[in-house]
Amino acid sequence: MGVGCWRNLLVLLVALVLAAKLGHFQRWEGFREMPMSKKNMDPTLDFFIQSYNNASNDTYLFRVQKLLRSQIQLTTGVEYMVTVRIARTTCKKNDTKDPSCPLQSEKLKKSLICESLIYTVPWINYYRLWNNSCQED
Repeated sequence: MGVGCWRNLLVLLVALVLAAKLGHFQRWEGFREMPMSKKNMDPTLDFFIQSYNNASNDTYLFRVQKLLRSQIQLTTGVEYMVTVRIARTTCKKNDTKDPSCPLQSEKLKKSLICESLIYTVPWINYYRLWNNSCQED
């Protein structure tokens, strides 16, 4: 590497250190309690319930009944730690993918509380379910 290249690298390094010292880079460690915006909530929860239904052995589809808690962490994308109540619908898996199916009542009624970690890069429409755990409500 020539002297000019090293000089450019040094100038870049000094600029990064100064920017960090002056607070231009926000350091955000860990999850923070924060409600999801409607713009981010709908596709994130749609992705979650679709993943849940695809992995479930249940004959019926489930749908998100209520978002109970959402936490956010900024990384290379956005990580959401969500707690949701989901409930069994009257729609069978193979019949439809209608998200507005009515909920089961009586003996087939079932609801679960799920805690999930969802990684998303919303600006490229990328979603990944990293962790999911559901318990009967």
